[in-house]
Amino acid sequence: MYIPPGFNTVTPYFIVQDAERLIAFLVKGLGGTETLRSVRPDGGISNAQIRLGTSTVMVGESNKEYPPMASTYYFYVDDADAAVARALQHGGELVMEVGDKPYGDRQGGVRDPSGNIWWISQRMVEEPYTV
Repeated sequence: MYIPPGFNTVTPYFIVQDAERLIAFLVKGLGGTETLRSVRPDGGISNAQIRLGTSTVMVGESNKEYPPMASTYYFYVDDADAAVARALQHGGELVMEVGDKPYGDRQGGVRDPSGNIWWISQRMVEEPYTV
């Protein structure tokens, strides 16, 4: 099986209204890098690829055939406090204050301009999750 560089076995694909706004949030608010963009004949974004850390996500403009849909994502960062603050400065809405969790993460929650929730998490221990 061949997986292109920068992609994982599962790659999130956001279908949203105002793809440009979500791309701006991913780049400015979450520190991503846009690596590719394809535009439809009507000017809408058919596919944009954004690199977030070790992962690539895709973004496309919704239409009649593919309506917008929100989801939830777990996003590992080096500094949860700084990452949540940055996301809030660039259009995110706080859904959970940053704090230390019993499972070894320091984490906060942010809703992006398209309604997706990001659990922004800094792993505080170098061990797997346990029950």
